[in-house]
Amino acid sequence: MAAARGARSGVWAAAAVLVSVLLVGGLAVGGAAAEIRRQKNVEVALRAKWAGTPVLLEASELLSKEWKDLFWDFIDDWKELDKGSECLTAKCCVQKIVEDARALLNEPLASIFEFSLTLRSTSPRLVLYRQLAEESLSSVPVNNSLEQISVHSTGENFHEAVSPSSSGGTCCWVDTGNALLFNSADLLQWLEGLGKLAADSTEQPELFDFDHVYPRTNITAPVAIFYGAVGTKCFKELHVHLAEASMQGKVRYVLRPVLPSGCQATSSICGSIGAVDAVTLSGYGVELALKNMEYKAMDDTAVKKGVALEDPKTEDLSQEVRGFIFPKILERKPELNAEIMAFRDYLLSSTVSDTLEVWELKDLGHQTAQRILQASDPLQSMQEINQNFPSIVSPLSRMKLDNSIKDEIIANQRMVPPGKSLMALNGALINIEDLDLYLLMDMVHEELSLADQFIRLKLPQSAAYKILSAPPPAESNSFRVDFRSSHVHYLNNLEEDAMYRRWRSNLQELLMPVFPGQMRYIRKNLFHAVYVLDPASACGAETIDMILSLYQDSVPIRFGIIMYSSRLINVIEENDATLPVNDGEDTSILMTRLFFYIKETYSTQLAFQFLSNIHKSRNGENDYNEELVEAHHVEGAFVDSLLSSAKSHPQDVLLKLQKENMYKHEAEESSRFVHKLGLYKLQCCLLMNGLVHESNEDATMNAMNDELPRIQEQVYYGHIQSHTDVLEKFLSESSYKRYNPLITSKSGGKKRFVSLFASYHQEDSVFNDINYLQSPGTTDDAKPVTHLLAVDLSSKVGTKLLHEAIRYLMAGSNRARVGLLLYAHNDSSSPILLLKDIFDRTVSSFSYKEKVLDFLHGLCKFYEAQHTPTYSVAGDWTTTIMEKVYSLAAETALPIDDYKAWFTSFSADKVLKGFNKLSDFLFGQLGLPFGSNAVITNGRVFVMNEGDSFLADDLGLLESMEYELRTKYIFEIIEEVEWAGVDPDDLTSKFYSNIAMLVSSSMSVRERPSERAHFEILHAEHSAIKLNNVNSSIHIDAVIDPLSPAGQKLSPLLCILWKQIQLSMRIVLNPISSLADLPLKNFYRFVLPSMDDFSSADYSVHGPKAFFANMPLSKTLTMNIDVPEPWLVEPVVAIHDLDNILLENLGDVRTLQAVFELEALLLTGHCMEKNRDPPRGLQFILGTKRRPHLVDTLVMANLGYWQMKVSPGVWYLQLAPGRSADLYELPPKLIAIDSLRGKLMHIEVQKKKGREHEDLLNAADDHNFQENMDNKGWNNNLLKWASSFISGDASSKMKVDKSTDRKDARQGETINIFSVASGHLYERFLKIMILSVLKKTQRPVKFWFIKNYLSPQFKDVIPHMAQEYGFEYELVTYKWPTWLHKQKEKQRIIWAYKILFLDVIFPLSLRKVIFVDADQIVRTDMGELYDMNLKGRPLAYTPFCDNNKDMDGYRFWKQGFWKDHLRGRPYHISALYVVDLAKFRQTAAGDTLRVFYEQLSKDPNSLSNLDQDLPNYAQHTVPIFSLPQEWLWCESWCGNATKARAKTIDLCNNPMTKEPKLQGARRIVPEWVGLDNEARQFTALILGENLESAEAIPPTSDTPKPDGKNTDQKLNDEL
Repeated sequence: MAAARGARSGVWAAAAVLVSVLLVGGLAVGGAAAEIRRQKNVEVALRAKWAGTPVLLEASELLSKEWKDLFWDFIDDWKELDKGSECLTAKCCVQKIVEDARALLNEPLASIFEFSLTLRSTSPRLVLYRQLAEESLSSVPVNNSLEQISVHSTGENFHEAVSPSSSGGTCCWVDTGNALLFNSADLLQWLEGLGKLAADSTEQPELFDFDHVYPRTNITAPVAIFYGAVGTKCFKELHVHLAEASMQGKVRYVLRPVLPSGCQATSSICGSIGAVDAVTLSGYGVELALKNMEYKAMDDTAVKKGVALEDPKTEDLSQEVRGFIFPKILERKPELNAEIMAFRDYLLSSTVSDTLEVWELKDLGHQTAQRILQASDPLQSMQEINQNFPSIVSPLSRMKLDNSIKDEIIANQRMVPPGKSLMALNGALINIEDLDLYLLMDMVHEELSLADQFIRLKLPQSAAYKILSAPPPAESNSFRVDFRSSHVHYLNNLEEDAMYRRWRSNLQELLMPVFPGQMRYIRKNLFHAVYVLDPASACGAETIDMILSLYQDSVPIRFGIIMYSSRLINVIEENDATLPVNDGEDTSILMTRLFFYIKETYSTQLAFQFLSNIHKSRNGENDYNEELVEAHHVEGAFVDSLLSSAKSHPQDVLLKLQKENMYKHEAEESSRFVHKLGLYKLQCCLLMNGLVHESNEDATMNAMNDELPRIQEQVYYGHIQSHTDVLEKFLSESSYKRYNPLITSKSGGKKRFVSLFASYHQEDSVFNDINYLQSPGTTDDAKPVTHLLAVDLSSKVGTKLLHEAIRYLMAGSNRARVGLLLYAHNDSSSPILLLKDIFDRTVSSFSYKEKVLDFLHGLCKFYEAQHTPTYSVAGDWTTTIMEKVYSLAAETALPIDDYKAWFTSFSADKVLKGFNKLSDFLFGQLGLPFGSNAVITNGRVFVMNEGDSFLADDLGLLESMEYELRTKYIFEIIEEVEWAGVDPDDLTSKFYSNIAMLVSSSMSVRERPSERAHFEILHAEHSAIKLNNVNSSIHIDAVIDPLSPAGQKLSPLLCILWKQIQLSMRIVLNPISSLADLPLKNFYRFVLPSMDDFSSADYSVHGPKAFFANMPLSKTLTMNIDVPEPWLVEPVVAIHDLDNILLENLGDVRTLQAVFELEALLLTGHCMEKNRDPPRGLQFILGTKRRPHLVDTLVMANLGYWQMKVSPGVWYLQLAPGRSADLYELPPKLIAIDSLRGKLMHIEVQKKKGREHEDLLNAADDHNFQENMDNKGWNNNLLKWASSFISGDASSKMKVDKSTDRKDARQGETINIFSVASGHLYERFLKIMILSVLKKTQRPVKFWFIKNYLSPQFKDVIPHMAQEYGFEYELVTYKWPTWLHKQKEKQRIIWAYKILFLDVIFPLSLRKVIFVDADQIVRTDMGELYDMNLKGRPLAYTPFCDNNKDMDGYRFWKQGFWKDHLRGRPYHISALYVVDLAKFRQTAAGDTLRVFYEQLSKDPNSLSNLDQDLPNYAQHTVPIFSLPQEWLWCESWCGNATKARAKTIDLCNNPMTKEPKLQGARRIVPEWVGLDNEARQFTALILGENLESAEAIPPTSDTPKPDGKNTDQKLNDEL
């Protein structure tokens, strides 16, 4: 402490001295102070494209995510119109909303709620409801009394339709599926008529998972969807009626919160906060990077007239600046306010460095770590340093270094690479690359929510943290079946048989390298291939022959078989697993018996040969048909097999075997064994050391190769030695006695889980009524596993499931209990109600009795035999069941008198009420399919389908798997808990079993990564930030390089977590030890929301902004926006060039402002085809039910990746009509986009039967496809990202009026040209390029611009330019896929867009496109190039010229690596190229280029000219057609001799002279000045600016005079 005080007093002393120096030196004199206060700022905001959403409704959505009932509690709190009326500001309203929510939540969930509300994270959900409201209005006929409401099918008139100002408009309505009800009179009339309508099964509206269904509703009642907003005048009355009707079971009430436009006036004061203002978002970063101005690529025009924007707040004083805490200084010396602020500005901007000397860089990383660790608030200090690094780096580099910090960092870097950043939340590693604020808050919220649940269950905080941070057992993808038994018959034994005696037995040879495909011949039973087969089947015969063939080839596998009879297993299934007396002849059993006889009497080899002979004698060598094998075939083969070696005549043996029934019992037991294992469902299968595979030869060899690495690993670690029994080891460590692909998820279905916690804690919970059945003798033991059985007593599947569950408990289970949830779906007749009543009462009263299971078993048997009582009178059934119950009770020692009393008091109505409650729990809360039978095991849901066999053994398998994989570690923690605040009498076995069930079910729905890292091995004494909170249930471990982009992003995220919830953290700093260059050359701000975003003066919402105070004036900065992966954003307000920000040019404006817009969210996915490569070129369309095709895309070969732009709403994804839908099958998929995190989908498609071998893309199909496109035009907007209905961007595509003179003058096929530009200078060049193209051709031209980096001004001007000059244009974009290596620099990203996404960024209907650099001038008709024959190649480029000898030293492709790689091929320039898109897609050139890019781009020294190096490097695989040299001329490389023949001139950078672009343009291209004047004059005209020329433009000697209309006009500067 003394040291800290000393340091602090030193700081004050330094401050005093510096301030006094500044004052004495005259800095505070008016003129000098004003000079310093001239500092400039930058402010950035990002808003959503959709209209505002009310914060009150966002709050209710947030609460529903927490707990569905809280939504309705909150609605009841706010339904009164005068609620919050005392508030006069937006901030007061939001605080009131938060206060009410806090009353419903525990800490720290309440703090997370407040932060999430300011984050506006549920706004997209309200936009989704708005879309559904539009569809509701446009799809249902309006009640006659309201015919005047204008409702259009497009939904576009939604706002007018419901606006109260329009005649008869309303803000609330109820949708019943076939009518809209706008007032309570209509609603009450409808409710009264429900009884009459019931028979009339009207169309029910569709419900979704996110819908708010009124609690404990009648699941079968008609649905009524209420569209309205709490707090509006019309809401309360309709809500009260619907809630009352729901409680009476009349309707299923669903509320979709919507405040239509124009209804804000009818809402309570707080109800409309946020609805009028744009939704301003946060959770993103903004970077101002110091730009490399080597080539001075900057526009020389200046903004002369700006939009008058309010100058926002200028300072954020809370941040420490270079060690000074200015709020404290101002507090102590308020009279020196101006001087102190001048001093602060001076500190902030005086030393902006983008270079340091090598010796200053040496220890910079360690010095930064030291500065952070010694700060009073290390997290804040880290954020301050890495977000303002260029301003802080100079003093940092002069700091004296503490060696203990340096030594510890270097020691840690033996375990973690220097500069690596890692982060884990409660032990689970988070991918920092994909991390954003929304994802992090969801993860933190999930952990806190689970901790809150556990604490409500009375678990102490320490136990909650243990459970949350414990590593769950790894779910191995190797499921082994334990087949060990006497029923396995091995053909060979590698360790004992003579034929393997020459083989070596040294296991270490397994670790030696061998050639691919070469087998290792080791005398050890390492691979046990046991085939389960019916010997009489075709696949059984084929398998036997294959085994013998592999055996004869000395394959190093031990082969065995287990035989069964399909016929016998069918009989067992029909007779409930009891073996009947089988009188009929069963060929499989006969074959098995004869096999046993030969094996025991002669040899196993002969027995196998006998099985093979049966089919050979009958079918020939290789013909395996499915015709039944008959007994005489078997007997014939038996005689043939034994004739040569028989001791007595085989015929006599046959008679003896049949007479004495020899081996019959063993053969039948073998079938029983296979039935018990569950493997008969696969017909023939292979168990490779217990792993299940198909039984063919390829599968056998693959299975061996798959198993080999596991055995090698065990040998390497010494776990398998020469004496180890490999099979015994594998099967005893991890195996199951049953196989059911539906349970193990091997059948391809995804496991489904539900949390039972919310239902358990409801009032009047179903769990209060459940009593559990347990195996005899175990009723006092805690059970870690709970099976809840949802049984429909009116279905055969249900009663069978019930019976199997009782058998399962009778067989004995120490770890599980069973709860019965009995209901009837179709038949609620009194016999079924009576049966349920007997079951429920027996379980609740006698579950502890020893023979209760025998009673229930008898009752099930009796009921199954009767299954559907055919008695004409229910009384007959009642009498029969009474007699049966009494006799069973007598047999099982249960009190008969109790049953007599129950029969007397039986009430069908009471049981039916119980049915309704159960239905709500099963189908409402848990979301099971209506009327299904299911097992819910600790939260895992397993639904029975008709025809699925589910036996007692399957319940055993479910128990074992769920216990091992999900419950064991939780139960062990629970057992060790020291309970505080729980009555010892309550700590019963039921208490422990309930907690195990609830905790396991809650943990089962938790989404978290499985990777973990051992942070504890890192030293953290000197080099770590440690923030401990013993009461936190969340711990973050992180390793961070503070001077890295990851460090810039993580610092504010960790700061906000610490401020909001005080979680526990340990952050080990890991800077790069020896730097060669400055690690960060940018300023960075991460935008976070706060309560101050809501006005404290009026009802407006300002929203958060990124604010850069006092930025350097003379450095050129470029702005980049670092948004979450699913966001597509674009600038919509930006007067200045965001690519080249030079603040000294701002004039009187103090703050440069930019506004970005979230244009769309990203729907991405991976599409797979079972057992095949991804279906490259498959097309998807997305839309609504009524307009199915609004957006479209195609699937890449790379990981089957696809992406679409969407806005919040409910959409349907399906295959596009045409070849995709002809070849493939995929039912339409419903996709709800209701969060700012977009959505990632995994889709599996399969080809239609009979079309498995057809290709989706081939040349002929491609041609036919184009013809279809031309004729039908269904897909002309494929991949039309920018013009999609969903993003609502009307300006992005401009089809020009065909009647304009200019357009009419153009004839022939359209020339398609695409280009990319960033910054005002290149946009200026781009307009000149457009004019140069248009002036040289009479053909129609369409330009395609990559939208990502275009300025708002360019997007404003281009539609008018298209109209004026008669061309078409379209803006296209594609979000960089997450799996593709990312570029960091803006320029390299732009280069990448030129080449990486050509196959997916344009519509499929586009067949050819020419890329033309923005800074190019075209001097010929581009139609000539467009029509050129590319000789079947997908790309055409111009080779670099080599006639300017001055540049020879810069021609890198003439030497070294490139010379060797090109092997005589030319190196091409990427300023102009042609893409034959049809060929490009057909040859998968795009996929190939992305593969090359992924391989090369990870090396920072490769692909230095990305857009040029990549196609040149790949030209051996993706061939390039070399264009004639005259197609591209540039002075740097070509020299003046060939200039006259140039068809295009490119303004290439000159690495020798580094001449600025504009200067070069005016000098090199005579016509450039005229074209520039024309373009700038047109721009000024459109933008309504009266700009004066920033400089006189002297015409060069070779510049021709522009035509008359331009000569007399002075050109003004463009914006």
